[in-house]
Amino acid sequence: MKRWSRRGYTDGPYGQIHYRHEGAVTQTRGAIVLLHQAPMTSAQYDNVLRPLAAHGFHAIAIDMPGFGMSDPVPGVPRVEDWAAVVVPVLDALGYPDAVVLGHHTGAMVATEVGIQFPDRVRAVILNGPMPVSEEERAEFMEGLHQTERTITATDDGTQFNMVHAARTGLAEGTVAPARISEYVVQAFEGQGAYWHGHHAAFLYRQDETLGRLERPALILTNTGDVIYEHALAAHAIRPDFAFTALEGGGVDVVDQMPEHWAEAVTRYVSGL
Repeated sequence: MKRWSRRGYTDGPYGQIHYRHEGAVTQTRGAIVLLHQAPMTSAQYDNVLRPLAAHGFHAIAIDMPGFGMSDPVPGVPRVEDWAAVVVPVLDALGYPDAVVLGHHTGAMVATEVGIQFPDRVRAVILNGPMPVSEEERAEFMEGLHQTERTITATDDGTQFNMVHAARTGLAEGTVAPARISEYVVQAFEGQGAYWHGHHAAFLYRQDETLGRLERPALILTNTGDVIYEHALAAHAIRPDFAFTALEGGGVDVVDQMPEHWAEAVTRYVSGL
């Protein structure tokens, strides 16, 4: 039986912020904030909250604005907007600072948190950064973005089948069907449009903002990730950042290898 994490809400710049967490303020390694990929929710981290707590962290996974049960940014959101919800959660839980970890789109948000609020960030962990070229950005806007704009409410529920097929293909048989179904629910759970997540990610110029990040940082990736090459590119931009590549896995690395992933995070933070 799944053991549910604790839940909480606090007020933020756009309304309420929802988060789930495991551990307590007495944890020896302090707080680690987890920012999910898009379009998902903080439930992405269901299987690593307990391992992180066992390693001494107070693990706090946030629903970014418009996802899950957090209120949305007015209009079309940007990565820069989503970064603004981390500090209110730290304030609500009484933390002066935290390690901030983001996965895929969340890694962009974590980058921005480190830039906007450096005094509240102990270190940044970029789990799957994605600096993209202008050609990649244009290809996305002309291709996948147009498809994602069609993923909205339909009479026959086609939108759910589209996302289920995509996530099943990415998992390649490594994730249980029940968890794939949860991914689909997460994708449509928020108040924002489905296409908002990747749209914000591809407009964000992480190739430039990585150069402005002045906090200690780890680039964490896995060789089976669809954006593994982008992590290598990010490391080329910032060779001074620590770098760890787990073998195998995919987009769903926190479900595919939760213990190894939590150990990699812990090793880096232990060395700070």
